[in-house]
Amino acid sequence: MLIEFPAAEGIAEAWVARPSAGEGPFPGVILYMDAFGLRPRIQEMAQRIADWGYVVLAPNVFYRDGTAAELAPQTEMTTPEGRAAAGKAAFPRVGRLTTDKAMPDIDAWVKALRTLDGVATGPIGTVGYCMGARLAVRTATAHPEAVAACGGFHGGGLASDAPDSPHLGLGKAKARFVFGHADHDQSMDPHAVARLGEALNAASLEASNEIYVGAPHGYSMADTAAFHPEATERHFRELRALLDGTLKG
Repeated sequence: MLIEFPAAEGIAEAWVARPSAGEGPFPGVILYMDAFGLRPRIQEMAQRIADWGYVVLAPNVFYRDGTAAELAPQTEMTTPEGRAAAGKAAFPRVGRLTTDKAMPDIDAWVKALRTLDGVATGPIGTVGYCMGARLAVRTATAHPEAVAACGGFHGGGLASDAPDSPHLGLGKAKARFVFGHADHDQSMDPHAVARLGEALNAASLEASNEIYVGAPHGYSMADTAAFHPEATERHFRELRALLDGTLKG
């Protein structure tokens, strides 16, 4: 179900997925999309997570640039050429979503999740893909009392030299973290993975921080040329264990 609600600078859309069976209330989860936007593949992933027993909110974090329909990829992304063409359209939006814009939006996403019918009052989870992994980590560090679980998969820029790099805020977090990094990823190379691990350890956080060998950046996105079925299923297993272990305990 597509809904609309107030965000920091206007009305934003979000896809809401609910369990196909069972009676609530259910724990809430925020799913942050990749750079290609809120589209059928993100809806499929949100529903799969919801069917584990969660209410999932997947916001259009690029609402300032247009609606989900307006920003949907205009090319077939299952070829490398098509994926690259879609990236040329999408990546400028990623650059415009600066930290100072993302943080008040994150407050809005958490509030929106909390106000959905059937969402339990306890802790929430968050998961993000590609650039969405940065938003997931920022949500966990900005709302430590609310976020008990945080997953980041084929994320980029999680532990960079930037003064606002997400890893720098981990000392504020209380969540359990699971990271599944892409192999040979220029946006998250082994040095950055090690730096992230050091930050997690320094904050005494329970975490898994692993490179999925052979999995390219974007491996979970079945509508693109980067799709890697084995890595995708591994990420779903690890994400479910994270959410069930923290939100249903």
